[in-house]
Order: sequence, then structure tokens, then C-alpha cells
Amino acid sequence: MQAQVYKIHSDFYYVKNFKHDVFVCKLREILKKQKIDIVVGDFVELSEDRNFIVSRLERKNSLLRPKVANIDCMLVVCSIREPELDLVQLNRYLAYLKYNNINCAICINKEDLEENLDTKKQEIKAIYEKLNYKIFFISAKNKLDLDDLKDFIKGKLIALCGLSGVGKSTLLNSLNPDISLRTNKVSLKTQRGCHTTRHCEIIEFGEFKIMDTPGFSNLKFDFLLPEKIIDLFEDIKLYSGKCKYANCLHNVCQEGICSIFDNLDKIDKSRYESYLLFLNEALQYRELISKRSIKEESLNKKIGNRTGLKISKRKRAVSRNTEKQKIKGENNEN
Repeated sequence: MQAQVYKIHSDFYYVKNFKHDVFVCKLREILKKQKIDIVVGDFVELSEDRNFIVSRLERKNSLLRPKVANIDCMLVVCSIREPELDLVQLNRYLAYLKYNNINCAICINKEDLEENLDTKKQEIKAIYEKLNYKIFFISAKNKLDLDDLKDFIKGKLIALCGLSGVGKSTLLNSLNPDISLRTNKVSLKTQRGCHTTRHCEIIEFGEFKIMDTPGFSNLKFDFLLPEKIIDLFEDIKLYSGKCKYANCLHNVCQEGICSIFDNLDKIDKSRYESYLLFLNEALQYRELISKRSIKEESLNKKIGNRTGLKISKRKRAVSRNTEKQKIKGENNEN
């Protein structure tokens, strides 16, 4: 029987079949030995007694942060206030999802806390609407402007991601008051939220199927080579191709050298700042793997057509010729 993983707690996997029957299962040992990872959202095959997951079906997509699979759309939730909207962090999420080919939309929460809401809306739309992102402005706490968002997420498996404290759990409570997920206030001192969601879980009610995920912020592009970062910024890449040097990374602050630098007046400042930040993380990654490859090369040697490990100088046996020369030198001194 086939089913979908809805929640994972310790070693127990809560799955639901297409008739909405719920089973609590464990993994077959062979899956553990084969290191086949099962995450929330995975479609799986169950044993005849429904006590074990025996295989994982092919995935439509998957993410490592958060650990989810087979989602139709990721809703990136931000707050306009408390904590303050961080465009660089928003760009980080969007770039990460673009790298993983995940469809996404932007949800700006806590609109009731913004005094200049119309101005702020126009500023955000000017940046992201031209990148074809759907943008929703809501107040989850006061249940304001939720209708458009509800129409968008109906019939889809939606996953929520965003910093702690932006209101993901409050949004779920607003969409379905029967859930009553625990929420916390944002710290006035640090302007950060507390982790109220501890694990990924699919919450299904009515026409909605939403995956709540823990908030995370320490996502870095320390897994990509620098040349690949530009592919995550279509609005910046648009002005590339006319640089003086073919290997330009578009971080040269000199006119006539980089075509992107020559067109900075057409690029949003926060987008270019984000690009430079992510590029720097990728440059550090390249330096790290370069040092690692040099170290590995120093430990290897060519033996015909094979590559073998070099013997440490301290452990390498002294050759007979070297010993004879040493003895000869000592005799001459005497």
C-alpha cells in the first residue's frame, strides 16, 4: 500500500493513505543500511501489516533545509515589522529555492504594524513582481486580507518557511482556528522570534494541505562555486555578458570593466548587496576546496597508471645509498 509521510517523531513515521487512514510505522533496516532518507512529504510503500516502510517512491522535488519533499509551492513568510523585514534574508530564501527548482511565493505578514503600508507595498512589489513572484500582504493575527492567499494555496501542498517569529504558526491558526498551534512573542531586545515549531508536519483541513516547518536563518551558499551565484539572480544576470573579462564575477567596482557595475542604477540595491554577500560565501567555499585538493594531491603519488598514497617522510625507510653516503661522509670527517 502507498501512503504519504505526514509527520516524523523519533523513529516513528506517521503516514496517511489516499483514504486518509493514518498508520504509525518504522523503517525497514535495509532502508537504513542503504541510507535512504525518508522526510515529510515523501510517498512510500508500506509492508502488508502496515507496520513498516519498505521503500520510497520517486520524488517530484526535495529540500535539505527544511527537510521536505514533493511540495507544490513554498510560501516564504516574512514580517514587515517585529522582526523588521530583512530583504537580504528574503533574497537568500528565494535564491536557495531557485537553485532547487522549487516554485515559491512571498507572504508579508503583520501589515497592521506598518504605518506607511501603501508605500512599503509599492517598494516590495517594485522589486519582486518583475521577477514573477506572487506577493501577499496579510495580518495573520487580525485575519486581514487572507482571501487571495486562501485561493492561491487551495488544492496544493504548500510548505511554509521563514525566520522564527514571522508568524507561520499564527497564519496556520488563522486559516484553521481548530489547530491552535503554540505561538510566542518576538523578543524586544533581539528582534528575534523563538522556535515554536520543532519539526515538519503536514496539517490538512478542508481544501488546505500545509506543511509547517521550523524557522531557520543560518543558510549559506557555501556549497556552490562563485560562477553559479549569478544564475540565482535573473534581474542581475540580465546585464551581464558585456564584461571586459569572460570570468568576471561582477564584483569589480570599476567602470568599463564589469557591465553589471555599469548598470547598477537599474538594479535594486538590496538585490546586488545580496548577490555580493552570497558570492563571498561561495568564494570562501572555493578557497576551502582548493586547499583540500592541494592537501590531497600532496598525499598522493603516481605509480604507473595508478594513484597511490605517499609514505610519510617520518615513516619512510632510508635507502641503502643514502645510508652509505652518510657513513662515507662520517668516515671522511674522521
